[in-house]
Amino acid sequence: MSAWDVVKIIMQILGGMGAFLVGMKILSENMTRLAHGKLQRMLNKTSKSRLAGVGIGAGMTILGQSSAFTTVMVVGLVNAGIMTLFQATAIIMGANIGTTLNAWVIAVAGSDITALFLCLSAVGVFTTMFARSERGKTVGNVIASFGLIFVGLKFMSSALTFEEGTEAFVAVSELLGTPLHPLLLLLIGIAITALVQSSTAVNAIIITMASLGLVIGGGGNAPLYIIIGSNIGTCVTALISSLGASPNAKRAAVIHFLFNFFGAIIFTVILLCWKGFADTVLAGIFPSDITVSGRSIGITLQIATFHTLFNVINTLLFLPFVKGFVWIADFLVRDKKGQEPEKVPAPVLFGELDDRLLRSPSVALGYLYQETGKVFTFAMNTLTQSFTAFLEKDVSAADEIHIENEELAEANKRAVSYLVKLAGQSPVMEDEKTISTLHYVLNDIMRVGELADNVTKYTRHYVDDDLIFSDEFLSMTEGMFEKIKKLYVVSLATFLYRDRSRLADVDALEDEIDRDRKDLVDRHIKRLNEGRCQPQNSSVFINLVANLERAADHITYIAHSVESAGTGRESVHLG
Repeated sequence: MSAWDVVKIIMQILGGMGAFLVGMKILSENMTRLAHGKLQRMLNKTSKSRLAGVGIGAGMTILGQSSAFTTVMVVGLVNAGIMTLFQATAIIMGANIGTTLNAWVIAVAGSDITALFLCLSAVGVFTTMFARSERGKTVGNVIASFGLIFVGLKFMSSALTFEEGTEAFVAVSELLGTPLHPLLLLLIGIAITALVQSSTAVNAIIITMASLGLVIGGGGNAPLYIIIGSNIGTCVTALISSLGASPNAKRAAVIHFLFNFFGAIIFTVILLCWKGFADTVLAGIFPSDITVSGRSIGITLQIATFHTLFNVINTLLFLPFVKGFVWIADFLVRDKKGQEPEKVPAPVLFGELDDRLLRSPSVALGYLYQETGKVFTFAMNTLTQSFTAFLEKDVSAADEIHIENEELAEANKRAVSYLVKLAGQSPVMEDEKTISTLHYVLNDIMRVGELADNVTKYTRHYVDDDLIFSDEFLSMTEGMFEKIKKLYVVSLATFLYRDRSRLADVDALEDEIDRDRKDLVDRHIKRLNEGRCQPQNSSVFINLVANLERAADHITYIAHSVESAGTGRESVHLG
């Protein structure tokens, strides 16, 4: 076999791997879109139950079609402070189980039904072209991605398919069949997986070679060492994603590595001691002579079985020791000196809008929606603080309120930037509506903060100009503000829970506040005409109640945002 023939084989294998990886990426993105809302609903069910965490991790991986997708998401959620390390550990274990499904699909793909799957590319493309609904186009992309995955597998298979006895067959068999030390095979699995950042791709290569009857690394347990290595190599993606993140996020990535590393040690020792493991245990489950449509798939099913056993057994072994994994991670990733050990941070004003969450726009948006509610509360507290300062003639509060408004402005910039990134992820129509709505809501929150700033200016005039307001005015204004606080409580609940049934209460309170403003102004004008009020009070008086009424308007707009936001979205909240 000439050097050019070798180059062509390598190029064809790389081309097939490229098509496979692109297909996996498209499948992951579109499966996530089809799972619209399901991912964060699954996350919201995460509790202190280890088994629930494992199930959620497996489910997320099946929906996202990638354990790397799940683990990077988990790192992001831990970094954002909405998932504990205890919860993350169980989910990571479940993610490893969920990814084994891909190996079974690839193993079955070795049969003649591959030809049918290849047609899926065309079916998916035509479905996307002619589908009218967004969901139909997404389904078309999923179908096309399956076809592309099998096109990649077919390319790799074709590159290594030679007639038995030919020079090429003998050369490739000798090259791949050269006995290699188990630890070297393990390192090969780690290196290739770290390079392509997909254990599924490595499994696909091994299974494809096995389906063609090619002996790998001397046969026997040899391919299994590569599979073990691929499980360690897939941790690289999460480790890289944790760089620059919080200590807890780093710990989550370390736990993912530790789980696979300890599992690799256990299974490597077993295989080293039990050299006939593949020929006895695996062959006993799926005999090598199993055929489908005249093609042997026994060995491919054995490899898929081992991959499943590796992850399921490791999970069963390590699940009782979740707290131990957390302890080891805490020991390996220390907090900086003088810094309190990190618990679950409660980010305020969008402190951690983690880009890792963008892998699932619905989860990222659910988190952002929840955080927007917190910022709404911050703005309302600022308004309350400024009004209280007015009643108490406290001009010293102005500086603090000004600083809080600067924080609001900075938070608004970060949130808008994150929304732009979210919009670039091609979210589903429901999420696009919510993204658009949040732009308006953030603007209304900013207006509430700015109105609080205005009130501090009226306090300054109140004190500097030595103005005098009647007890009747102050009492009525306090009553008006109490209604604004009630309006805020109802509006916040309406916003967070998408509860349109509360809008009638919102509108009723807003109407009362409007009447209070009109009544206050009318009474003020009457007192002016009767000479019972200082004319110089008018500017502060009228502007104050007008600003409070405008704040109520913006609070009402936030409540009514649920009419245009996407429906069915739940915030990501883990308890």
